[in-house]
Amino acid sequence: MSVDILLGLQWGDEGKGKIIDFLAPQYDVIARFQGGPNAGHTLVINGEKTVLHTVPSGILQDRPINIIGNGVVIDPVTLQKEIENLLAKGIDVNKRLLISKKAHFILPTHKILDAASEAAKGKEKIGSTLRGISPTYMDKTGRNGLRVGDILSSDFKNIYQRVKEKHLHLLKLYDFEFSLEEQEKTWLSAIDFVRSLNLVDSEYYINHALSSGKKILAEGAQGTMLDIDFGTYPYVTSSNTISSGACNGLGIAPQKIKEVIGIAKAYCTRVGSGPFPTELLNDTGELIRKIGSEFGATTGRPRRCGWIDLPALKYACMLNGVTQIALTKADVLNEFDTVEACTEYNINGKISTELPYDMCADEIIPQYHKLCGWKTDLRLFSSYDDLPETFLGYLNFLEEHLQVPISMVSTGPERERLVVK
Repeated sequence: MSVDILLGLQWGDEGKGKIIDFLAPQYDVIARFQGGPNAGHTLVINGEKTVLHTVPSGILQDRPINIIGNGVVIDPVTLQKEIENLLAKGIDVNKRLLISKKAHFILPTHKILDAASEAAKGKEKIGSTLRGISPTYMDKTGRNGLRVGDILSSDFKNIYQRVKEKHLHLLKLYDFEFSLEEQEKTWLSAIDFVRSLNLVDSEYYINHALSSGKKILAEGAQGTMLDIDFGTYPYVTSSNTISSGACNGLGIAPQKIKEVIGIAKAYCTRVGSGPFPTELLNDTGELIRKIGSEFGATTGRPRRCGWIDLPALKYACMLNGVTQIALTKADVLNEFDTVEACTEYNINGKISTELPYDMCADEIIPQYHKLCGWKTDLRLFSSYDDLPETFLGYLNFLEEHLQVPISMVSTGPERERLVVK
């Protein structure tokens, strides 16, 4: 059988959790392939909100097995809290969740290094979530990481101590005060909790599942524009968020990939620092933030808001090989008389539909196309063909520019608020 991939096409926060929750019953396995607890996937089921940071978004459904893949970095304290919250909701986590032995752990000293490094940047801060993600990936590529499988070793304490001592040595380079003892105690307790979970050689599990005809959905975190290689560097995350990252993050071959489902909002948001060509620093941007409740699921920070950016979205579709798009939060724009879409950039006086090498260095002025608003409550519609004519015109406009079909439209945060083409 094949692997489908679902990922974000913007700067994260596109609504991936809801779409995965909707699709989950169609799959045997949902596997998260990168990122860490800097992700926040929000699901609203029967009016109750659940935010997932590490556990895959299929966990609330009965059918699929959920796998935290080798490409994910795990904070055991965050994971324990998340699982205990799910258990309190009656979710049989032990039956539904597997964790790769090759995934890397975030240590307390990783978080301290993250905070110290960000503080040292001063005005040049990149907007880190301070979850220790970057230092953990640095240790992974530097071959100094501590992996999930290490906690099963009789030499675990020595492995941990070596990594910890390295970090303490690095922290001497910073003028940064910290206290480790209490954090370490909590972390070690959480490690004991993780030992009780289902730890597996996930690359074998996934490939055996494929060989036996199982359907797998690979779940991405963050968004394409935060990819370490192709995002708005250096204001990016520390992993490959694009579709090719699923191969490394799960141990699957490229030819196994079939559908690539890209998630995009009907407008754009971004949390933290970095270039954002269509950002609206006016009442319209504030209104989108208010109606859309645009505050980070992980950090609580207000998101920067702006109109949809088609050059960036087309770039994301190209990098990922997107075969279909799920458009989310279209209902946030229900009351707007007109909506706008950036169709090209004025870059240092030249018009282009391509992203420049360095979006931080160049002056980018978005060129907008205005469209009529639909002025209708999209929550009233359950059939694609019955959607308002003006809204269908908006969707057609997007499809013409992106050359990718829009297969789903989310018309509200709830599971049932989804119109499928």
